[in-house]
Amino acid sequence: MAETTGQDLKQEVVDTDLGRFNVYLQGDLGHAEAIILTVHDLGCNHTMYNDFVNHPSMKELTSRVVWIHVDLPGQEENAPDLPADYRFPTMAEMGGCLGVVLDKLGVTRPVMCFGEGAGANILARFAICHPMKVHGLCLIHCTGTTAGIMETMKDKVMQWKLDHFGMTPSTAAYLVMHRFGSTWQQEGKKFEAVDKQMEQIVEDFRNKLKKEVNPKNLTKFVDSFMKRSELLPDLKNITCFVLLVTGEKASFNHTCKTLEVNFRKSIENKKKLESLEVEGVANVIVERPEKLAEAFLYFMQGAGLVSGIPMVRH
Repeated sequence: MAETTGQDLKQEVVDTDLGRFNVYLQGDLGHAEAIILTVHDLGCNHTMYNDFVNHPSMKELTSRVVWIHVDLPGQEENAPDLPADYRFPTMAEMGGCLGVVLDKLGVTRPVMCFGEGAGANILARFAICHPMKVHGLCLIHCTGTTAGIMETMKDKVMQWKLDHFGMTPSTAAYLVMHRFGSTWQQEGKKFEAVDKQMEQIVEDFRNKLKKEVNPKNLTKFVDSFMKRSELLPDLKNITCFVLLVTGEKASFNHTCKTLEVNFRKSIENKKKLESLEVEGVANVIVERPEKLAEAFLYFMQGAGLVSGIPMVRH
């Protein structure tokens, strides 16, 4: 089933053995120079990438590619409750199933992957499971380890609150910290004028959590992320181009660096691995979209895609 939505997105509903995936295509799949596949983070859906994809710094690139945005089961806006007997897939299962999603969309060439947080972790697993389907990986705030004790405890508390009380302020605060770092965790805190735009972005995210996210379904996604298996032993099976991105103040900065160290030990062709740490920010996509756009364009051109787009340094 195909349906046209806002911002020139065409919606496709893809049924798989793991459940229903809502997929949104931006661009012409038949004539695009490259295909970029995205998967979202916790508490989000495909709309988390809207501002970045449509940022002025991305205008020419976006005009020459097609974006395929995947919403994981039950994570779309205003989603109904998943069936009571539904078993939410593991991170590895979702990564593997992306191959099925692309096959059902008729995608026959390797894709460039772009994801943040839990979405980045899933895309890395996709590259491990389907190496011939992946041309490159741009992984933002990706962790390659299992959940630590403190992370597990916090997630357990958050899951319990989501199940029993819905989206509480403390649960929203945890998700804000996950995406934007600890600076923005406290709701109602006042910031300097220079941070007003960021303050509004965080407030908009909180409102989305309260009004558009199904807390019961989110609990299942959080549980899957919390029970994730380690990626590090399988990094040797990733043969594509890789760009690792983190913000200096990101909650997962340390684990991102651990992933980079292990990637450098595992990857056969060291020239295929690049990394970027953006100073002074937690959420690179939101706080420094022009810097990320520059790095991503360089990365894609280094991987042999979208030649001829002029470089603008930021």
